[in-house]
Amino acid sequence: MPRGLGENKIKRIMAEIKARKEKTAKEISTNPKKMSTFCAWDGDTLILNVLGTPGAKQDVIGKVKGNQLKISVTEAPRAGRATDHMVRFLAKEFDVSTADIVVVFGRMNINKQLRIKAPKKLPPVIARLAP
Repeated sequence: MPRGLGENKIKRIMAEIKARKEKTAKEISTNPKKMSTFCAWDGDTLILNVLGTPGAKQDVIGKVKGNQLKISVTEAPRAGRATDHMVRFLAKEFDVSTADIVVVFGRMNINKQLRIKAPKKLPPVIARLAP
């Protein structure tokens, strides 16, 4: 156990994490949205179909391939770390917090669907091609 953290504090933190996950799960539809293009809007939420490439030389949003947007990240594909890194990268690109990006499916897969709540800016490839 880390120093300075009492058992009660750890329990409280774990309860907060569980509550956030439950709230997020309620916000997400149980059925992922099937899309014929790489992105769609659901109110103010942008839904992205992503083809992830872990272990790349740099973090970059690439081109559209079929109905997916290619996104490369430098993190290696270990236990969902590449997806977590992708979420942090995209949070900066869309000018949102990481909590505003939800991985609907594909956390440990190269095929993913993400929901980005109220993005403040759109990267150029998405701004050009988004419906």
